[in-house]
Amino acid sequence: MDSQKDALQRIIATLANKNEELQNFIETLNHTLGRVQVNSTQVVSDLEEEFDTVYSILDEMKESMINTIKQETVRKSHELQNQLTQSTNALESAEELLEFANNALHIADEGEFTKAAKQIKDRVTMAPAFRLTMKPKATDNMTHLMVDFSQERQLLQGLKFLPVPRAPEIVLGDCLVIDNEVTVTWRIPVEDSKIDHYILEYRKTNHEGLPRVKDEQCWEVVDNIKTSEYTLQGLRFDTKFMNFRVRACNKAAAGDYSDPVTLETRAFNFGFDSTSSHLNLKVEDRSVEWDPQGGKGVDSKVKGKENKGREIMSPAQRVQSGTPSPKRTSVTRSPAPRGARDRFTGESYTVLGDTSIESGQHYWEVKPQKDCKSYSVGLAYRNLGKFDQLGKTNTTWCIHVNNWLQNSFAAKHNNKAKNLDVPVPDSIGVYCDFDRGQLSFYNAENKQLLHTFKVRFTQPVVPAFMVWCGGLTLSTGLQIPSAVRSFQKTENGLGGSNSSISQQDPSVACDICFYDKLPSVDSSLMP
Repeated sequence: MDSQKDALQRIIATLANKNEELQNFIETLNHTLGRVQVNSTQVVSDLEEEFDTVYSILDEMKESMINTIKQETVRKSHELQNQLTQSTNALESAEELLEFANNALHIADEGEFTKAAKQIKDRVTMAPAFRLTMKPKATDNMTHLMVDFSQERQLLQGLKFLPVPRAPEIVLGDCLVIDNEVTVTWRIPVEDSKIDHYILEYRKTNHEGLPRVKDEQCWEVVDNIKTSEYTLQGLRFDTKFMNFRVRACNKAAAGDYSDPVTLETRAFNFGFDSTSSHLNLKVEDRSVEWDPQGGKGVDSKVKGKENKGREIMSPAQRVQSGTPSPKRTSVTRSPAPRGARDRFTGESYTVLGDTSIESGQHYWEVKPQKDCKSYSVGLAYRNLGKFDQLGKTNTTWCIHVNNWLQNSFAAKHNNKAKNLDVPVPDSIGVYCDFDRGQLSFYNAENKQLLHTFKVRFTQPVVPAFMVWCGGLTLSTGLQIPSAVRSFQKTENGLGGSNSSISQQDPSVACDICFYDKLPSVDSSLMP
């Protein structure tokens, strides 16, 4: 009976997955069908615009050429008209002179005849008819203004739609996700020398498998890629997966997208739990800052309850300084929101992460402000008392930096500390392997190991932070760096230890110890 139920449940799960796939496929088909209509309308509009542009150019060229012909007609007409006017005037003058010469032949008086003959001779010498060129200054030929559209006509008749590159194929086996970088590699099925560049598009998603039409994320675009490989750097993996697709472009148009691929980008994401933070801490999603004015104005009854049974210092006993000592500041808290744990109070300037770790390997980084006087970074059980301080209980593990009065850098657990003989880094990387019971701290810049606790966790843990007179910035969504992975493999292969801080609570096996030639490492003590 049980085996049949198990089999039926597996069938139900398979059917549910298939139904989800079919629903996604139907949505994709509907989306594609709609986009076909939209894109068809768009390309028709683009085609009409291109033809209108060609028509406009032809109209402009036609108008220009007609104007040229008109100008040539005016020029020739003007030249010929001038010649015609001059020739007409010359003809009139010549006819008048001819008539005068004919009349002179009939003069009987010799003196008068001689006088008339001399006049005729002088007038002939100056006559316009003998000065005019008897060749037209312009011809009637206009063939030099004719055009031949035979080549252009052939080009237009051979006009076709633009050739576009074929869709690339993403080579899934060559794609790489490491150190918060994603390298995507693709190839062209058929060699195409006209490809000018590629366009890579990607988006984050929490859905495995083919991209969904109704996804909450938009596609991000990387244009003008000249090679068939591209690496996205400095990513924050705040979703479980990323979709990728690529298309090739020539000088004229872009081709179809490749089949999309989905790559896994899981990482540990969390923020500060503002419901747990001390009132003197100003908390945002991934930053926390000391606020000495925090918690002022809280109801006096709440103050009385918090201070009941504790020493109340007079103003004269308090440190006369603009920045109070973390051991001498008296604070109160407001009632915790319903459903949340109690806020940290008193001298525990602490805030926890809002996400528990129950299994697996995780990594995050913390960067303190340059002037931060005191801070701690580590892990704790969520039931940490509201007055408890990190490193002073057997349920917290941390490294602590103190830049106030006397500088110190130490690993702390169960109210015992081990000074770390290494420089304090600008940023600290935290690595937790819950299943192996390992908590390691690194210089986030060069991945130098600072310290390692070996722990047998008996319940889920949460990232924990303490800050006083300064602030911390949290970086999550990080993969475990490859350098850290390599170091962990080497470290887990070593044996032997020399414990320096013993574990008192048998429910939590932990020691702080050291390997020769390595930074400090804790080794498990099994009860």
